[in-house]
Amino acid sequence: MRQTYCAGAQWVHVSTEEQAPQHVQTGLSRATVLLMAAATGVTVASLYYCQPLLDAMSSSFGIAPATAGLLVTFTQVGYAVGLLLVIPLGDLLERRTLIVWLSAALVAALLLVAVSPTGTWLFAASLLVGLLSVVAQILVPLAATLAAPEERGAIVGTIMSGLLLGILLARTAAGLLAEAGGWRSVYVVAAACVALLTVALRRGLPRSPAMAATTYAGLLRSVGRLIVREPILRRRMLYGALAFAQFSVLWTALTGLLTAAPYHYSEAVIGLFGLIGAAGAASAQFAGRHADKGRALALTIGFGVLLGLSWIAMAAGRSHLVPLIVGIVVLDLGVQGVHVTNQSQIYTLAGEARSRVTSAYMTAYFAGGALGSWSATRVAAADGWRGVCLLGGGLAVVLLVAVIVGEASLRIRGRQPAS
Repeated sequence: MRQTYCAGAQWVHVSTEEQAPQHVQTGLSRATVLLMAAATGVTVASLYYCQPLLDAMSSSFGIAPATAGLLVTFTQVGYAVGLLLVIPLGDLLERRTLIVWLSAALVAALLLVAVSPTGTWLFAASLLVGLLSVVAQILVPLAATLAAPEERGAIVGTIMSGLLLGILLARTAAGLLAEAGGWRSVYVVAAACVALLTVALRRGLPRSPAMAATTYAGLLRSVGRLIVREPILRRRMLYGALAFAQFSVLWTALTGLLTAAPYHYSEAVIGLFGLIGAAGAASAQFAGRHADKGRALALTIGFGVLLGLSWIAMAAGRSHLVPLIVGIVVLDLGVQGVHVTNQSQIYTLAGEARSRVTSAYMTAYFAGGALGSWSATRVAAADGWRGVCLLGGGLAVVLLVAVIVGEASLRIRGRQPAS
């Protein structure tokens, strides 16, 4: 039996027999891609509103700054759990319905943060926000599935630009809103934005049938099998984790640097630093286009070098603004470039299991982020900005070594060409 669904720009015919289809030929309209990019950015932004607000939250609940810094870790741990346990459902359930329900639940979680009466409530609600923000990572494999093969890298790059802008502009929006109406107003406005997008997604997203004929338990087991079976996936999981750990090190520690001497910046000014980092979105389209042309290894090494150079610049930013700004821009270019290159590679694997591939990759990615934010909180308390830059620079070196050694070992064994 066959059914027909409208997928953005074209009609898609899919089998509804027990075996899921292996190939779905389709395309995406520009409007649909932009809607998905906007939804990805707005939902993932929920993870990062707290970063420029840590001092305000600390004062509001009377908790130590180091303890408040763990809000970032709690949110990212929730996100990692969602990536592991929720994202695989994108292969088992109709994706538009799943996306809409998760988005509606995220609205409720953001409101729970806004009305938090105690620190314990705040931490629990933040964990829930992280868990439900994974809707962004259901949209990405959906786009990769519906996109024409020759456009996949460019479309993923566009959507990942939306994701990076959401991550970075979240800080700017949070800082400005907090300055005007207090930190709770940030989460009220965020809930309203997600609610509006939930309606738009319900109306604008194409239906996407389930790609897997199995149970939920079988789906989770298959994630582990994919990791064991696919060397490209294992390598890209490691590269992504190391890159995003550096991103989290920077943005977790930056608030402490900018509120102290010699800067003494307000929450609104700190939030504006997100606009600086947003320049990194420019690397997404570049990485997507060139990864489609078989240049993934060169891109990964090049972006890894940028990450290392960024920490050298930011080390001078302890007391000088210009090198700090340059380092932030370069780091965000490098992180986004590595991430989009990684995704262009992993989405060539197991087309019927893209949500599970995403689950494996993004779980490692945000586990790296959680580890980075946890480490940055402690290193900053013990050794200040100098220690933060040494930590970030060390992670950049480990990433480059992992790429060079990993790709060289595969070439020597002759298992596959460099990707």
